[in-house]
Amino acid sequence: MRLSIDHHTIYRFTQPQGRLVQMLRLTPENTHDQTVASWRIDVDCDARLRPGRDGFGNAVTMLYAEGPVDGIEITVKGEVLTSHSDGVLHDVHETLPPALFLRATEATAFDPAIAEFAADAVVGARDRVGALHRLNRALHGQFVFDAGRPEPGLTAGAAFRKDSATPRDMAQIFAVAARSLGAPARYVSGYHHNDHEVVHFPTPHGWAEAYVDGLGWVGFDPCTGMSPEEHYVRVAMALDAAGAAPVAGSRLGEGVRNSTSTLWCSGKTKTVSPRRRGPRLGSRLRGRTRLSRFCGMTTPAKAGAQLARWS
Repeated sequence: MRLSIDHHTIYRFTQPQGRLVQMLRLTPENTHDQTVASWRIDVDCDARLRPGRDGFGNAVTMLYAEGPVDGIEITVKGEVLTSHSDGVLHDVHETLPPALFLRATEATAFDPAIAEFAADAVVGARDRVGALHRLNRALHGQFVFDAGRPEPGLTAGAAFRKDSATPRDMAQIFAVAARSLGAPARYVSGYHHNDHEVVHFPTPHGWAEAYVDGLGWVGFDPCTGMSPEEHYVRVAMALDAAGAAPVAGSRLGEGVRNSTSTLWCSGKTKTVSPRRRGPRLGSRLRGRTRLSRFCGMTTPAKAGAQLARWS
């Protein structure tokens, strides 16, 4: 499948900022089951963009903007060719051992209620992968899907006690549940397209992966109760949603920050031959991007829900 992504993130500040530093986890990588045909990251003011990797091995782009800055828009556009994989990851860049992903974080701390739910859900399973699929289906049936903006700081344990859950919440609950069963599990961020031709989302999608001996990492999406397939573009992974946040960073300055995001995803089953393999930063003039004609012309009213989590 050919998936087209058009993702805009806008920040506005009530007072000009002296400096912005952001880590962008917005670049998918080539694997056996996804090929990046084209990919661009652009900003609407002068900024330095430097590619790198974070501690989990995810491809990142560091963005540095010197002030005064009263707003910034980050635009991501690209196309990715995907194929069917039964949810099993192949040829993915791994830098850490699976056992590391048994660790809990503040957002994915061990929770007795989730552990009890997981133990009940996997009764009758014949093997580990079967147990994880049972758990995935059980979580899918447990919650009403919430397509809105995730609540900042909500832990997996607190989310489990609600009637509805966002993709972020369900993926983190799955990670806690899988770890309680002894399976390494992690959070994954990326893009998802359903059966509609063009789909709008308030934020990028989130799902989970668990490690199965003899098989490797397998994806599970509690939002659908199934494993990710060719409708997904995998971008980043971590112990929890914060570690795989599409945008994270800091600012130097006073005032209040407002952020909004719009995301469009469309898909076609037609196979195409990409002209260029791999992502490309929208940087010109020795690593700096200047799109001054757009400065101040985009308003937050055109955007959807909040995307970024700033540390």
